[in-house]
Formats: sequence, C-alpha cells, structure tokens
Amino acid sequence: MSEPKAPAPAPGDTYKGWLFKWTNYIKGYQRRWFVLSNGLLSYYRTQAEMGHTCRGTINLATANIAVEDSCNFVISNGGAQTYHLKASSEVERQRWITALELAKAKAVRIQAESDDSGDECPTTPPAAGQGSRNSEVQSTLRTLGSKVEDLSTCNDLIAKHGSALQRSLSELEGIKPGGETSDKIRQVTERATLFRITSNAMINACRDFLALAQAHSKRWQKALQVEREQRVRLEETLEQLAKQHNHLERAFRGATVLAAPPSNPAADSKGAGSGKGDASDDEENEFFDACEEVQEFITVPADPKYHRSGSNISGISSELGMDDGTTSLDEQSLASNPESPQSQELEPVRKRRSRIPDKPNYSLNLWSIMKNCIGKELSKIPMPVNFNEPISMLQRLSEDLEYSELLDRAAKCQSSLEQLCYVAAFTISSYSTTVHRTGKPFNPLLGETFELDRLQESGYRSLCEQVSHHPPAAAHHAISVRGWTLRQEITVASKFRGKYLSIMPLGSIHCIFEKSNNHYSWKKVTTTVHNIIVGKLWIDQSGEIDVINHRTGDRCHLKFAPYSYFSRDVARKVTGVVTDKDGKAHYVLSGTWDEKMECSRVMQSSRGGEDGADGRQKTVYQTLKPRELWRKNPLPDGAETMYYFSALALTLNEPEEGVAPTDSRRRPDQRLMEQGMWDEANGEKQRLEEKQRSVRREREREAVRLASTSEDGVPQDNYKSMWFERQEDPMTGEPTHIYKGGYWEAKEQGHWDDCPDIF
Repeated sequence: MSEPKAPAPAPGDTYKGWLFKWTNYIKGYQRRWFVLSNGLLSYYRTQAEMGHTCRGTINLATANIAVEDSCNFVISNGGAQTYHLKASSEVERQRWITALELAKAKAVRIQAESDDSGDECPTTPPAAGQGSRNSEVQSTLRTLGSKVEDLSTCNDLIAKHGSALQRSLSELEGIKPGGETSDKIRQVTERATLFRITSNAMINACRDFLALAQAHSKRWQKALQVEREQRVRLEETLEQLAKQHNHLERAFRGATVLAAPPSNPAADSKGAGSGKGDASDDEENEFFDACEEVQEFITVPADPKYHRSGSNISGISSELGMDDGTTSLDEQSLASNPESPQSQELEPVRKRRSRIPDKPNYSLNLWSIMKNCIGKELSKIPMPVNFNEPISMLQRLSEDLEYSELLDRAAKCQSSLEQLCYVAAFTISSYSTTVHRTGKPFNPLLGETFELDRLQESGYRSLCEQVSHHPPAAAHHAISVRGWTLRQEITVASKFRGKYLSIMPLGSIHCIFEKSNNHYSWKKVTTTVHNIIVGKLWIDQSGEIDVINHRTGDRCHLKFAPYSYFSRDVARKVTGVVTDKDGKAHYVLSGTWDEKMECSRVMQSSRGGEDGADGRQKTVYQTLKPRELWRKNPLPDGAETMYYFSALALTLNEPEEGVAPTDSRRRPDQRLMEQGMWDEANGEKQRLEEKQRSVRREREREAVRLASTSEDGVPQDNYKSMWFERQEDPMTGEPTHIYKGGYWEAKEQGHWDDCPDIF
C-alpha cells in the first residue's frame, strides 16, 4: 500500500500521515493514521475511521516532544498520555517534528492569550512555551523576594533612626536655653530628616510590593481555579469511564457465555479466552498485569434437561431453591416457621439511634507523622485520633454479626452443602462494611470489653475482650437462640509500607451449629489501605479462604481477587466452589464482597481447553440459574459525614445502662472523638495509654519478683483474662482463648467488683 506524501508543514496547516505507534509487548508497533489539527494530535486505525471513531487525542499545548533516534520520537503530556511513535524514515520524522513544534507554539500562544484575557498584567511572549512560563514564575518570585528584603532593610533603618530621633528629643527637652540650643535643634532636624527619608523609602517599597502582588494575583488565582476545575473534570471523566468499562465487560462476558453451546464446554473455554480483546477499541488497550491470576473455572448454563420438574432430580429442590420454582428455601422456611418474625408479632424493641455527630473537618499532615513509622508495627505507633473512627477494634470485630441472619438461615438447612453456602456468604459479608471505612479503630486497652446484646432483635448475644496487648489479640464469643455459636480470636499484624498499609488478621474463626453438630472454621484475608501518602484512600481485600466443615469434610474455597488496573474482571470480585470430601463440586459462588453473592447449583463439570497464559486447564461447570444468597444493606442517609458507618455501627457506641465498667462505650477518648472534641480526645488518649504502660511495668516487676523465688527463674506474665480462658482448641489443637462464662450472669446481678480499672 503506497503512502500518501504529506506536504511540507506550514504554520496553521493540518498535517496528516501514517506513523507506527507502540501498543504493547505482544503487538509491538502498529500502523496508525495520524491527524494534526488545531493543536491536537489524533490517530485512527484507518483513514476511513476519521469520520466516526477517534482512537486517541493529545493536546500539544501541554505536551513534551522528545526525539529518541533517527526514526523514533515520543510525545507525552506529563504521564497521563504517552505516544511512542516511529516514522518510516528520518526525513519523514523531521517533517512530523517540525509540524508538531509549530502546532505546539501556536497552541501555547492561543492558550496564553486566553489565560491573560481581562488581566492587567503583561502577557507571556507567544512563542515562549512552558519553559518561558516557568522562568517567568521564577523571575516574579525573585522580584518579590528582593522587595521583601528591601522592606526588611527599611524596617531596620526606621527602628535605628527612630531611636536616635527619640534620644535627641529627650536631650532637647533637658537642656537649658543658651548656646547649645541651636546645635541640638540642628541635630534633631538632621535626624528627623533621616527618619522621614527612611519612612518614605519604606512606603515606596510597600507600594511596589503591593502593586507587584496585585498585578500577579489575578493571574495566579485564575490559573489555580483552572487547575481545580480541570482536576474535577478529569476525576468525573475517569469515574464515568470506569463505570462504562465495567458495564461493557459484563455485557461482553455475558454475551460470550450465553452464545457458547453447553454441550461443548471445551469450545466455550477457548471462546472465552479468544474473545478477550474484542471489547476494546484498539490493540493498545490490551495490557496484561503480571500479578493478575487467571480464573480457574468458568460457568455455562446447564443442559435444558436439568431444568425439568424437580421430581426428576433428587435433592435439587431441597437445596437453595435451585429448581425452577419461584419460591426459595428461605421464603419457604420463613413461611413455615412459627417463630419467624413474619409469622407473629414481635415485642416492642428498644429504639436505637440512627445518627451520630458529623465528623469535623480537621486538616492534618499525614506524612509528617508517618514518615518515621515505615516498617514498624502499626499497634506500636502513637497515632492522633484524627486517623481514627470513634469505635474500638472490639466493636469493629462485633460488626461481623451485621448479617447474622445468614447463620440463622444456615441453622435451618437440612443439607450440609447448602449450609456451607450460607456460611461462606457470611464470611464474605463481614467485609462489606469496610469498603469506605478508611479510619483506624481505637486500639483496645488490655482488659477492655464490649458486649453486643441483640437477643430481643436478632436472637444473639456477643462478647469481646482484649486478652493480649503485645501482640494485640481480641477474643470474641457469640451465641444465638437460633442454634449457632460463633467464636474467634484475632491477632492483627500490620505493616506500613510507605504507599500502602497491609493488615493481616491472624487466627481462626469457628462456627458450630447445635442441631447438625457441624463445625466450620476459616481465616480472614489481608486488608490493604492504598494511597496512604498521596491521593484518595481506598481499601482492597485480597487472598483466599477455605471454609471447612470438620464433621463432614466439605469445603468451600473462596478467592478474593486483588484489584488490578489492567484486569477485565469486576472490581472486588469473589468466586468460590463448594465441594464435598471427595472433591466433587456441588455449588459455585460468585459476586463481590461489597455488594452481593450468588450461588449456582452445579449439574455437570468437565475439563476445558488450556488457558493461553500458563497452559492450565479450566474447569467448566454447567450450572442452574443462580440464586442470591446475600445483598449488602444500603448505608444510612448522610453516612459520608458519619465515617460511612452502617446502621449497626451507628449503634455500637451508644451509651447503655448496666454494661461492664470495662466496656468500650465507657472509654472517654473515644466518646470525646465521637462528640467532635478531637483535641480533648487526643489528650485523654495519651493519658489512657500512659496509664496502661504504668500498669504493664508494674506487672512486669511483679513477674520478675515472683521469678526470683521460683525454680526456673523465668519471668511469666501473670495477666489473666476476665471472661476468657486460654486453652487448647478442641478442633485444631492450637492454643486459643475460649469463653469461660459468667459475664451475662454478672450483668444481671450488677456484680462488677472484680473488673479492673482501665479507664
């Protein structure tokens, strides 16, 4: 194909031609049609696309043009867009460079004239460019600096001559009439003249400084406003593009899966892989993140024969409502359960608060505090309450029970596999409250407790206690009248890495169902807080969870996909497969940890074609129509001004009568922060932490004293938890703290004499 010869570039002319543009390491350089017009460089796949599809545009007014070698050159506008281009020859490259430089100079001149319209100060020379703007700013700053120095010098001279004039006036008042009078008057006159001259110089310097500042203030204010507006527009555009991208990806993937014949899962697997780039506008949008992991399985609709009457398939209609009926198991159970809140009138329950005071808008330099904390354990860093939210880690741990109804439904299940689906959904639901919660909970004091009594509303009671301070560990025990018990001991390990903060919960969570005696256990995934130093804070969850039924051997493997800018998957995606003890898949779970989870019954599975990334084979599951297991509750109105607390979180720190004196609700620094008195909260926080250190030092001295009288001579920490006892876990064999009882009895009797004084 012959290339059209472009004319020699002239100022103001439109310049067009073919160039090779770098796309990615797989495609390399690709031939594109470029058009330079009105200070904008645009490109298309072909000349025919010019009328309807532009693949990209860069504004030359803010762009840098750099030559790499005889044919290659780079155009960049500061990092947001970078074009690596290659011409067919050195002559062709020079033509493009000349045209680009002319177009850039014209664009800079037009932008300078637009910026300076209505401004009284002189305009920037038309061909000065960005470098000239920077030099002008530096020159203005130097001039302002010299004026400030002049003002300082005049100030010193005024003080000096003013003092001398004051002394002369005092001497003039003290002399007697005679021969010395004329000399003194002449001396006073000279000094008064010097003071007047210096004062005039000061006035003139002030006038010059004021005029210079006023001359540039309008331009600087206008430039600042333009930058702010541009930033807002870019943020809104980026958010809109991200939403459109996710929508297109979902539509594309859904169309690809539905178009695949269910009788040929291998072909479906290949089709899903080969269609990866079809949704993009251009090949350069096909980036591959090295950290992105390929999905290990895909799902396709089951053969129509599986959608017949439930009587043809044993067990399907009894598990998760997976038949073609319109009533799910949960609806059937609620309708038939006489204890259901839908089938009988509930007693009036306590009305709990739905608002807390709005978060104050206090500014704080995060880097000035965090720069000395890189690599340290987060729990050992003294933090002001500005980084906190007004609840403790014990209350945050109790938030895991926000969707306790999932465990209520699980307790009613007849099938252990069905029950496992609800338990898995419960494990995922505990992360939904963290999506906007960038504040750090208060570190609990040793011996601090928190009770959550929702026996009347939700049928459960919960108790947390801080059982260790270094390392920080909290024990949690919850029991429900609806047939389940939840217990856990979580130790939080956290590291600040400069750009992000990693929070690694250590320890196991156990859930036991009374009726079936099924015992489940699982661990938590890693939480990462990004943009600690620069940008808007955001939270991600990543890792894998195995929810294990220790009685039957059933297992649910959940995978939390880490966020990747280059990933085509939905953000915050979670997938899972429920298998029996023999490894046979029965259910597939899919959804996001911040929105909802769905479950599909697996009717048949097979190995698909190899994936091109690493040669692994994908498992293809033929599934029935998915059913929703869990959906996140909407946040209360005005949540953005209340630390993004959920409806449950808003009630956690609400004062209650009869709670233990060690309860987090009684913590004074936390209460002051909730009320917006952050300065007082910081002072109270330091007092409590110092009190805790003093108690610990006293306990260590006592341990040393006791060790000196013992046979081994090794100091032992003599601290014992109030409501939990350290023992070997009967299921895993690991040492853990298990609730030993007595708290709720002590509350009924009001007997808190044995509780330590920690506040």
